Amino acid sequence: MEDNKIDINSLLGFFLIGLIFIGWLYLNPPPHSTEIVQTVEKNDIPDEKPVERDLSDILSESKIDEYDDSTLSFENSLSQSNEDILVDTEKFIIKFSPIGGQISSLQLKGHLNYLGNPINLIESNNSSFNLDFTTKNGRIFNTKDQKFTPSLIDQGSIKKVSMKLVVSEDVFIEYIYTINLTDYIINLDISSRGFYNILDTTQSYILNWELSAFRNSKSISYENRYSYLTYYHDEDKIDYLSISGEDEDDEEDVNWISFKQHFFSSVLISPDEKPFKNVDFKSEDLVQDNSLDTLFTKKFVSKIPFDYINSEFENSLKFYFGPNQYSQLKTYEIGLEESVDFGWGIFGFINKNIFVPLYRTLSNLFPYGIAIIFMTVIVRIVLAPVLYSSYVSQAKMKILRPELDEINQKFKDNAMKRQQEMMSLYRKAGANPMSGCLPGLMQIPVFYALFMFFPSAFDLRQKSFLWADDLSAYDSILNFGFYIPLYGDHVSLFPILASISIFFYMKMTTGQQMASQPQPQEGMPDMRNMMKYMIYFAPIMMMVFFNNYSSGLSLYYFVSNILSIAIMFTIKNYILDERKIRQQIQFNKSQPVKPPGRFQRRMQAIMEEAERQKKNK
Repeated sequence: MEDNKIDINSLLGFFLIGLIFIGWLYLNPPPHSTEIVQTVEKNDIPDEKPVERDLSDILSESKIDEYDDSTLSFENSLSQSNEDILVDTEKFIIKFSPIGGQISSLQLKGHLNYLGNPINLIESNNSSFNLDFTTKNGRIFNTKDQKFTPSLIDQGSIKKVSMKLVVSEDVFIEYIYTINLTDYIINLDISSRGFYNILDTTQSYILNWELSAFRNSKSISYENRYSYLTYYHDEDKIDYLSISGEDEDDEEDVNWISFKQHFFSSVLISPDEKPFKNVDFKSEDLVQDNSLDTLFTKKFVSKIPFDYINSEFENSLKFYFGPNQYSQLKTYEIGLEESVDFGWGIFGFINKNIFVPLYRTLSNLFPYGIAIIFMTVIVRIVLAPVLYSSYVSQAKMKILRPELDEINQKFKDNAMKRQQEMMSLYRKAGANPMSGCLPGLMQIPVFYALFMFFPSAFDLRQKSFLWADDLSAYDSILNFGFYIPLYGDHVSLFPILASISIFFYMKMTTGQQMASQPQPQEGMPDMRNMMKYMIYFAPIMMMVFFNNYSSGLSLYYFVSNILSIAIMFTIKNYILDERKIRQQIQFNKSQPVKPPGRFQRRMQAIMEEAERQKKNK
């Protein structure tokens, strides 16, 4: 009945919404892929589809004189050098291969994976970058397997790597990579000379960029949840492909494409003020079983068509290879920081404008784990008035409960009259049954914002606190040696502590809330029984769900619950005086009743109309 529904307390509403969120996020497992999972024993991803024609074959068989009045001959003088060019910068060590003229290895400096090995964004043929184009006689040419002539130009803090696919002195394709030794950005200029004779310029040439993302974190499922292809388009919109299964899409006016790997990204950026006209995206989840020690998490593919300029290749691109650190990405002023998932709408606003600067300030003053504790203290102090308001509302409802039970019994066969009498009692007493629920709803934006903040906080990565050696990963204290579905193959301590603390917090608050609930009508669910079950169900859900999550997040909830217990204890024993509340209620009853507001009058009219329709039936 309506009287029971409106008396739902703040914690019950809070946890029901939380369970809906958990069910949406966790209980939708990724669909099975048809491709076999790759394990650690594998060193390479499956070979790409072989190139259709070699450059020498195309040129020797092409009838150039059919396309040009002059007779031209081409000599295939492809480089026989297989030596990579290595460039060592402050940010990474990068190798360029003559095969395909592309990056063959990129190792980030100052960052290690969960095994203590350097982070490799590109290695062992996990990446492919190539141009596809069509000749006038219909041949398809692919650059990724061709041999380029490499050269290095040293300009001090700037190094340039030239990769030239030579046909003759006057016919070639050239990639020029410009590397700033102090930055994560690499510029790529693509140009050609003499290819106008053989290109079919009525068709676009295609830039194909593919990458299989290496696993870098302890928890495969946790890292995979935050690894996905994301792209920025129309100068202010961000989108992404599905985090599970296979997904594909296409978009126009794309500013950049990010192959996001939780804490690191490989990003292709369009020329300044000239977005990619159209891009086809595709991603594939390579993890079928979280119990297997998988080498790769996702495979990303982007295909970008380009028009020829003066019947030649001419393009300028940028790459970003580096950490998903919000402050670092924001310095480029092209929206790259939007790839860090701090949540949408108000949740993202809270994180970007409150929690990110707050935690950055605290972590500059204290160790990272202590900074989390101080941030938790600040959040709980700010939300203390909300807890106080909730407790006052519960105390009022507890005092009014005998009268509510009497109304329930007196008008048990007349729902409309019962509701009218209850609303009249609330107005006389100056109580609002919804005020116990609203404080809980007000905390949800903060709860969810922090839920998104900790998994995306790069500064927590590989920062230790107490027994947790990495606050961005789970804090395992026991490994089973086997995998338990939904739970994992280990026991994390901080989620257990958070679960225990939330049990005692709910034990403390539920007694007050149950005391404020009126007796249920016959045939209606007893909300007090639901609360009893929730005391045990919610901690178990937290312990299971957060076992593979960031230990920093579990640390926050543990400290937050302890502080909430302390605040509620202080409010109950030293601040709140139920005797004064009872006197205030009696005083309010003695005063003239204020006429119902517009909303109350409308609700009453709706109920009266519903009652008339019921009688007519």
